[in-house]
Amino acid sequence: MRNFRSLFITVVLGCISTPIELMAQQPSTPELKIDWSKTAFESKSTPTLQVVVNPQILRGSTMHDGTFAALKMLGADYVRYVPWLPYPKQAVAELDPPTKDKTSWNFKYIDPALEDFMKATEGHSVVMNFSTMPAWLWKTDKPVTYPDDPNQVYWEYTQGTELRDPSMKEAADYYARLLSWYEKGGFTDENGKHHESGHHYKFAYWEVLNEIDFEHHWTPEAYTKFYDAVTAAMLKVDPDIKFMAVSSASPRTHGQMYEYFLDPAHHAPDTHLDFLTYHFYASPPESEPFSAMQYTFFDQADGFLATARYIEQIKHRLSPNTKTDLNELGVILPEDSKSNRIPGYKAKPEPEGYWNLAGAMYAYIYIEGAKMGIDVLGESQLVGYPTQYPSVSMMNYNTAKPNPRFWVLKLLKDNFGPGDHMMETAEHNRDLAVQAFGTAKGKKILVINKRGVAQEITLPEGTAATSVSYVAPSTGDGQPGVKQMQGSKVQLEPYEVAVISVQ
Repeated sequence: MRNFRSLFITVVLGCISTPIELMAQQPSTPELKIDWSKTAFESKSTPTLQVVVNPQILRGSTMHDGTFAALKMLGADYVRYVPWLPYPKQAVAELDPPTKDKTSWNFKYIDPALEDFMKATEGHSVVMNFSTMPAWLWKTDKPVTYPDDPNQVYWEYTQGTELRDPSMKEAADYYARLLSWYEKGGFTDENGKHHESGHHYKFAYWEVLNEIDFEHHWTPEAYTKFYDAVTAAMLKVDPDIKFMAVSSASPRTHGQMYEYFLDPAHHAPDTHLDFLTYHFYASPPESEPFSAMQYTFFDQADGFLATARYIEQIKHRLSPNTKTDLNELGVILPEDSKSNRIPGYKAKPEPEGYWNLAGAMYAYIYIEGAKMGIDVLGESQLVGYPTQYPSVSMMNYNTAKPNPRFWVLKLLKDNFGPGDHMMETAEHNRDLAVQAFGTAKGKKILVINKRGVAQEITLPEGTAATSVSYVAPSTGDGQPGVKQMQGSKVQLEPYEVAVISVQ
């Protein structure tokens, strides 16, 4: 009797399970609703990117021409420029401490790339960040060395947690001279000797250091004092320049820094607190298959966005006029750490579809950041390649052509910006992200397919769409595709980012 009853239950359950499974596999019918008469948010957000200095952006490299042509064609504002620690000769202008007889100021390996950058971004605002300080400014057990070859990767240059000059004047003078070199045609060194540059650039912004929770491990008190000293010295060179600060690598663990730094009571009088900056990279576990990353990337992005809301609440409470730049947004795959650190390691290529998925994640953060009132959202980074964070690149490091991450940024930059009205939008398919915008160029709907399967979206009744511009697997490394609308349904490829133009 017991065995017959078990068999009966098994048969019955087997009979009813198939329809349930089939129902679960059916694509849900999207229920997109847009109220074009109701503004939910007014966007202040500018999409942009960062450019990190490495040998592949130098003159004569295989990626130089394509990289700067792409940057010029993009025409973005708030472009962040970062000479960085793995290449001391390309990032530090005074590698050896001054003596009474001589100084080591040398811009031979720094100027060419910066000149090309400024030419490519002419007419647009830039953010300078010479984040790597001379090692001799820090107390270390022994002098820090650096490679003779300016193109040799060296990850050990940034050492020390205490400046040798507790007044911080020595470091502040270094940055004032850097600014004077690029904006005032030159500077006078520690021994009274004038160095002529011939440069007369005008920088809109200067970010004070990078990822201070990782590089030199600054305390809130020390960094705040340093920021005040450096910005005061630089304002004497350029009274109009504005500053960005903090640049957290791990913002969810950096709350004490925001609470302290953003409190005007902790700063010298008249200190400028213009911009707060912090970063996010999705980082899947090493064993995770690519098919699972579509969930990991967006789940981690949601976690970061929760952190951002917390930080923004602190900012609005303590320093409400300070703006925010999320100036490093991207993905770092596990292969990058091996590629960067293990000499001769042959990295596996990024999985098929990865560049579209990473671009879709950035577009999603753009939507959510705009809802939050974030001022600038910077994709990271223009050029990466094996040994230099290849999975973060916006250029195809094999062909020197822009990849889908670049084209997603171009799609957003060409269609959206500050002043747009984000209309009341509801979409019940959680595998899509959808936001309607009222822009100076007309009504537009930004749609992001968060999943690795094709999907369909049905426009609300009465919404007459004219065309769709999109970045998808079918567009490859090419410019966004354009297709004319027929009917109310839009087909979406896996990880597609699409802008639907509406009459």
